[in-house]
Order: sequence, then C-alpha cells, then structure tokens
Amino acid sequence: MKLHHLARALPGPLIALITIALLWHGPIAQFQHYHDFADQRGWGGLPHAADVLSNLPFALVGLWGLLRLWPLRQHGVLARSWPAWLLFLLALLATYAGSSWYHLAPDDHRLVWDRLPIALACAGLLAAVYAETQPVSAFAALAALLGLTAFGVAGVAWWAQTADLRPYLLLQGMPLLLVPLWQWSSRSHADLKAFGLALGCYVLAKAAELTDMPILLATDMVSGHTLKHLLAALAAAIIVGRLIARAGTAEARGLGYPRPA
Repeated sequence: MKLHHLARALPGPLIALITIALLWHGPIAQFQHYHDFADQRGWGGLPHAADVLSNLPFALVGLWGLLRLWPLRQHGVLARSWPAWLLFLLALLATYAGSSWYHLAPDDHRLVWDRLPIALACAGLLAAVYAETQPVSAFAALAALLGLTAFGVAGVAWWAQTADLRPYLLLQGMPLLLVPLWQWSSRSHADLKAFGLALGCYVLAKAAELTDMPILLATDMVSGHTLKHLLAALAAAIIVGRLIARAGTAEARGLGYPRPA
C-alpha cells in the first residue's frame, strides 16, 4: 500500500483506538491548583497583566486572517472550506476575549470561556483541512463542520458539569494527528511543512505551560504560561500565513484548490 493511501486509511482506526483508550482510562481531571499561575504581577491596575495581555496576538492573527481572506472567500481555493476557516478565525478572536477574561480572575467558571474558543478553533481547523484534502461533497464537508462544532461545545459543557476533560482533550489532540495525515494523503506537502512548524510551536507552548514557574524563575521576566500564549498564537499565525499565501497565489494564477482525488 502506498504511503499516502495508508495515511488516508489511518485516521478512522486511530481515533477509534484513542477513544477506546480514553474510555478505558476513565475520567481525567485537571491539575490541582490549575488556576495558581506563576506570574501574579499587575500593571497599571490590571491584575495578572502578562497572562492577560499576552492573549492580544490571538486577536491580531484572527483579524489579519479575516482582512486578507474575506475578499477571497468565494475563490476556488477557499470556497469549499471557507465556513470552517471562518470559524477558526473567529475562534482566535474569541480566544483573545475568553482567555483575557479568564486570566483577570482565574476560576473554573471563567475557564469555560477560555476553553470554549479553543475547542471551536480545533473544530474549525479540522473541518477546514478535511474539506480541502478529502474526496467528500460540499454537504459532507458542512456536516463535518457542524458535527465537530457540536462536539467541541459538548466537550466543554461535559467538563463543566463533570470535571472530566476527556472529550475536550480528544478534540485538542485530533488536529495534531489528523491534519498531517490528511495533508500527506492529499500530497499537500507545502501545507504539511507549514503545519509541522506550527505543530512544533504548539508542542513548545504545552511544554512552557507545564514549566510555568521554572521559566519565570529562570528569566525573571516572563512565565511559562505567558510564553505558552505567545507560542500558541505563533502556531496560529503560521497556519493563517500559509493559507493567505496559498489563496493569494491561486488568485494570481486564476486557479482553484485542486479537488481531492
């Protein structure tokens, strides 16, 4: 079996296996003292200033994508996937608002409005790449978007009601596994390289999140959680930048995105 055919066949069984493993594992709770972030410094009356202000890049990336891509939304390169990309970009704006609101006074109630936009961004990214790389109809692409969006909302609601993170973590992990496989199977190698770079930034962001206090102690300037925001926003910027470049090139050449075979 050719590698790209194998990559096309893997996603379903892989997600099924991970889902079974999560069911077998049982509920996953968030860390104790999750809300006790290292950098408690305020600035100009703004509490937790670094963790709040470091969300601004999410808004800048979302606005950049909307301004550059909105005029091209009916172009062939975006026509099938635009609803999903629109959700992704709007979710970046919502991440800025929700995460800023949460970090002003961190608690579980505010954390809902931090996690919900992240779940929607994951749903939008998954649905967009699925629509662009898989041989499915426009109806199936829209159904995937609606299904993933509903799963994202339900996953956050499930955590809020039960304290179990499994559905939320599953949705967060799905783009890391499925997007590279879909891009490989469709031979979208330039997109795959860009996503690989974004993935590297995201892995560094998660590592920074887990070393919040050590990074602050080492630098005496920036905490791991603040750095996490900046690296995650950089990952989003790489994805949006690649999409803008692809859409602009296709428009200049009068081309659409090749329909998956």
